[in-house]
Amino acid sequence: MCGEVRMRISAPPMITMACHCTGCQKLSASAFSLSVMVLGAAFEIVKGEPVVGALHGKNPYMFCPRCKNWLFTRLASAGLVNVRPAMFDIPEWSTPFIESMVREKLPWATTPAKHSFETFPSPEQYGPLMAEYAAQAGAG
Repeated sequence: MCGEVRMRISAPPMITMACHCTGCQKLSASAFSLSVMVLGAAFEIVKGEPVVGALHGKNPYMFCPRCKNWLFTRLASAGLVNVRPAMFDIPEWSTPFIESMVREKLPWATTPAKHSFETFPSPEQYGPLMAEYAAQAGAG
């Protein structure tokens, strides 16, 4: 947001998501958070040093040290990074393909997500969902 931290993604997102959990509502000060999932190897910090905020531990939530904006979350065990898509100038990355934790969503909150999940997709569901997202992104 302030430019203190700059990121680069060198591969297209694997999937775009909205999370309606109450934790994401609080962190984003909104009805849900948006994420693009990318391979960790395709993600790099090119300027600045993000700091851990919110959740500490094996999957820390990383923030800008200056403006405190939530930038990304590393999913260390999976080699993935969930990045807040508003950090990039690619509007399609802000359109969620899936939405999760809809059991906690605010009653008025809606998204254009193609797939909705009461909690989170099971690990075996992610492969087919990513393949469908890639096919849709390639067609668009």
